[in-house]
Amino acid sequence: MASRPKTLPTLAWLAPRLRLARALSMASLLGLIALLGIHDLWFANLHGARIEVILAIELLPLLVLLPGMWMGSARAHAWTCFMVNLYFIKGVLAAFDPARMLFGCLEVAISLVLFVSALLYVRWRFQHDRRVAGEGA
Repeated sequence: MASRPKTLPTLAWLAPRLRLARALSMASLLGLIALLGIHDLWFANLHGARIEVILAIELLPLLVLLPGMWMGSARAHAWTCFMVNLYFIKGVLAAFDPARMLFGCLEVAISLVLFVSALLYVRWRFQHDRRVAGEGA
């Protein structure tokens, strides 16, 4: 026997959650960019590496996603969910080093907030778009 399709939430329920998830994902993306930039410029021991190269490697993927997230693209938010896992892993590895524990914990926390908020934005955005298209009415 086929199960009934799930009912979609109302637009009134989805609208504030979309705004909150988008604001949280943008704030955490900008916070992650700021954290990485500040850490690399002032605190990181780069062992003679060129700072421009390190910043480009770390920040370029996030800066590529920034315009799409700024416009509210669900696809950019979904790609952010994939990309932020690398920063989460990097933060976990840094957290095991006593000299970089604070930086690692901050990177893990910010990337976790970014992942969850971007994921919720994508889910609620697709539900919102389906509801606007007349599905589940």
